[in-house]
Amino acid sequence: MRPEEGEKEDPSRRTAHDVLGRRRSPAAGGGELAGIGFQLAATVFVFLFIGRWLDGRFGTAPWLTMICVFVGAAAGFYSMYRKLMAAQKRARDEKTGRPS
Repeated sequence: MRPEEGEKEDPSRRTAHDVLGRRRSPAAGGGELAGIGFQLAATVFVFLFIGRWLDGRFGTAPWLTMICVFVGAAAGFYSMYRKLMAAQKRARDEKTGRPS
């Protein structure tokens, strides 16, 4: 929104288009974060199969499978946390007009 003549511009009301010279669609942020659940599940499944393979190779069933599932879940949650924090920072920077 542009201020009327004689009015001061309120920096808190600047849009992403005003700040960046372009509009960012809401779908862009949603699309970026839509795959987080899939990535978490895929990470756990990959580590599950690695654990099963290691258990078969070393005869340690089910211990390496359980360890790998927990490591996979931790890695997936850490990745999710990093993506969400980065998206939150970008949204805050766009709102305040600061560059990333």
